[in-house]
Amino acid sequence: MCHPSDVPVQPHAVTRTHALTVAEVIPGDLLALSDQDVKENTWYAVTHTSPETPHTIRLTLRPPLGGKDRDAVFERARQVIVGCCRLDVTAIPGTVSSDLDTVEFRDGDRVGSLRVVDPGAVEESYTRRWGRWYPDLDSGTREPIPDAEVRERAARAVRQGHVVRHHPRPHRSVEARAPRRVVVTGLGAVTPLGVGVGELWQGLLEGRCGIRELEGEEFAGLPVRIAGTVPVDPVGLLPRPQARRMNRSAQFAVLAAREAWQDAGFDPAGTRESGLAPERVGVSVGSILGDASVLVGGDRRLRDRGPRAVSPLTTPMTVPSQAASQVSLALRITGEARTVTSACASGTEAVGQAVDRIRYGRVDVALAGGAEAVVTPAIMASFAAMRALSAHPIGSTSPSRPFAGDRDGFVNGEGAGFLLLEAEEHARARGARVYCEAAGWGLSADAHHMAAPDPSGSGVALALRRAVQDAGAHVVDVVHVNAHATATVDGDLAEARALRAVLGGRVPVTALKGHLGHLQGAAGGVEAVATVLTLHHGLIPPTIGCDVQDDAIGLDVVTKSPRPLPAFGDLALSNSFGFGGHNAVLAFRRTG
Repeated sequence: MCHPSDVPVQPHAVTRTHALTVAEVIPGDLLALSDQDVKENTWYAVTHTSPETPHTIRLTLRPPLGGKDRDAVFERARQVIVGCCRLDVTAIPGTVSSDLDTVEFRDGDRVGSLRVVDPGAVEESYTRRWGRWYPDLDSGTREPIPDAEVRERAARAVRQGHVVRHHPRPHRSVEARAPRRVVVTGLGAVTPLGVGVGELWQGLLEGRCGIRELEGEEFAGLPVRIAGTVPVDPVGLLPRPQARRMNRSAQFAVLAAREAWQDAGFDPAGTRESGLAPERVGVSVGSILGDASVLVGGDRRLRDRGPRAVSPLTTPMTVPSQAASQVSLALRITGEARTVTSACASGTEAVGQAVDRIRYGRVDVALAGGAEAVVTPAIMASFAAMRALSAHPIGSTSPSRPFAGDRDGFVNGEGAGFLLLEAEEHARARGARVYCEAAGWGLSADAHHMAAPDPSGSGVALALRRAVQDAGAHVVDVVHVNAHATATVDGDLAEARALRAVLGGRVPVTALKGHLGHLQGAAGGVEAVATVLTLHHGLIPPTIGCDVQDDAIGLDVVTKSPRPLPAFGDLALSNSFGFGGHNAVLAFRRTG
């Protein structure tokens, strides 16, 4: 229940006035003492009138938006100006300013300043976050101020007749059935930088490039013959009977998922051996095509040698869901095996869906990420025909040049990246090492074009805001963005516009496609792994290929060498955007 002094009065502008004598004024009138006061919007509500002498009247005046009363004696014949509205003086709070010199500030506190003599005034307020004060927690363009400056501004406002109020951080009520917190306890990756998370992270920090020349005979006649390919044959890393029943994408997925599983401290044999109920564990994998080469190879054998030459495994090894099913088979996971196909946002959306499955109690543990193997002649030729691929050769800098002034397209790639997600109480109960919290995610659709991004970036901005909101956070909490940044001219500009609109230019950004190429449906999974490692180690990998940044980007892009994370804030975002306007953003929160 609110105390009467805390009840706000709705502001309203004075649009019409007329002149009266003081003798004609009655309680409830809105009064200005001079034409100059009208111009400066200085008004008072008359709360009480009483005769003082035969020629004078005592008026009790209160600022119309609240404040201390003052008595003044006027000649009865004195001319004053009255606003053409009546006020309920009982509803005007008798507020006084807080003494901020005696207050010990805490994050979540708010300080408001209101020019109470102006009926149309709106309170100006600052909220404390990360030891600093922000006029708007969800604007990346307004600079924060320290405690000392808040006190100084408040004292100045009081001297100018404002009422300054300190609003302590509200107490949170415990929700009966709040969603569970989700944490990351394991990581796995197979990328053009090598097999394993260690190879990925070290390669990112060192600025290594995993983009290579395609040397196979089938690529000889293509206009573009470079790609981000995994340098190790995955078949040699898996039991041969299993490997021959998997497409290349599924092989990557199983290797990365197993690494994440073991990194989380589980038994490599599977769920039951790890002490888990198989039905409480799930798999969520993003993939666009999976492995297009299986279908292409089956079609070639059909044309060259007839129906009997087509393997019975062609169909089960072609479907994009094969990666999810093979991961569930490898670790005996029976809770669910989900596949997400939303173009290049597939891996990111798969992780987001797994977060929700754990939040709302459908499963307790989930392996989530993306896997793709589409470095095939037909796919390469198609991308080249779209003029989407980079024509830069392999040289001293990467052919994939995110945010650079000379960027000219993306480099196709392959790989897999997985997170092991758990309900926080599940992870804590078994003493698991926690990398960070998987705090939220956001989706949107451009509804603009079948391939080109919306140049305004409005759809991307919506996904960014939704991810921050879903994490229960504010824009000022964001310390880092792992950008999608494929190095296409229009795509990078659209993403940069969205980031500036939501976060301003203050947040350090990195883009990994100079190291890896564009891993398609796997990109979101691998880049989520990198974002988690960035939070865990407090270090942002550099963007390679961006030797000279495009002036139109207007972002703080980390280049040349790793950079420590900013101290203020705790949220990192990982972006993925796909053909057809699919936008997905993950939000991770550092813990500790």
